[in-house]
Amino acid sequence: MDFQLNEGQQLIRQMVREFAEKELVPVAAELDREERFPAEIIEKMARLDLFALPFSEDCGGTGDGYLAYAIAVEEISRACASTGITYAAHCSIGTGPIYLFGTGEQKSRWVPPCARGEMLAAFGLTEPEAGSDAGGTRTTAVLEGEEWVINGSKCFITNASKAGVAVVTAVTEPGQGTRGISAFIVPTDTPGYKVAPPYKKLGLRASDTAEIALEDVRVPAENLLGKRGEGFKQFLAVLDGGRISIGALSVGIAQASLDAALEYAKERHQFGRPLSAFQAIQFKLADMAMEVELSRLAVYRAAWLKDSGLPFTREAAIAKLYASETAVRAALEAIQIYGGYGYTADYPVERYLRDAKLMEIGEGTSEIQRLVIARELLKA
Repeated sequence: MDFQLNEGQQLIRQMVREFAEKELVPVAAELDREERFPAEIIEKMARLDLFALPFSEDCGGTGDGYLAYAIAVEEISRACASTGITYAAHCSIGTGPIYLFGTGEQKSRWVPPCARGEMLAAFGLTEPEAGSDAGGTRTTAVLEGEEWVINGSKCFITNASKAGVAVVTAVTEPGQGTRGISAFIVPTDTPGYKVAPPYKKLGLRASDTAEIALEDVRVPAENLLGKRGEGFKQFLAVLDGGRISIGALSVGIAQASLDAALEYAKERHQFGRPLSAFQAIQFKLADMAMEVELSRLAVYRAAWLKDSGLPFTREAAIAKLYASETAVRAALEAIQIYGGYGYTADYPVERYLRDAKLMEIGEGTSEIQRLVIARELLKA
């Protein structure tokens, strides 16, 4: 077994880390405070080909693979999780469905501009009555001549008002349950596609999250993604990849929490000694470091399996579950080490905790991940 990153992956890590330190760290708190979408930073990321990492060269990508992409998500999120979730949602669940299931024509039209960062992509899955129960989708799509007419709503959609294209799930065969759900490519300038004002959120405040309303949205018949009735199967596969990226995002937040706690413990003095001299603090730091490293290994393994064309559903769920819960624990411990200062907005650790919490909810809650892992175990 070789745990060494190859030269290309190491260079990507170095490049993205330097970019994040220069461009994101100085403004992350301000972006969060002002709830301001990092549009200029997204443009700079596009110039670095970061959006192209997980996609093959024939689709306009760099062909570096999912592990390289996970490394980039981690480094971006270590500096600013809001930018990290914008990046991850665009690549994994926004562009990902078209890349995985699109026809040659669909891929050639939509994937290259998304890989170049010329437009962002969104994924319309969650609904007010269909969160974890995605099979309860109520949005409908009816074929009228050569067009699909889509009606319904989607909630908690990342990049909703910034995207140029969205992949939307809808019921095409009523009464067929999960076998009656299909997916559609919907340009966001299509009449009837409406986006509500962004949510006021606990964390990830600089990311764009809003509700989408679809009112008689008409798209050409050829915008059906894959085969009719296979939307449920498609988004299960898409979420497997998305869970790797959320795991990587979680590792970034957890590492940032550890970095901040370690630095503060060395500088802060109590009873005539630095906090780091006290065994109670040392144990906290040791536990944080252990869990961060284990989370990273789990995420990288799941990404490696995906790149290798091997099954990774269970491993993606394990990585997402463990890394997301690690991110929350690490942020909590960082605040504890900071003491009262950690509870103020003068230091970044309170932001890390607010950002980390969504990692246990988005792209499948912790409870759903445990169900997925159990289901995979019982298949054996």
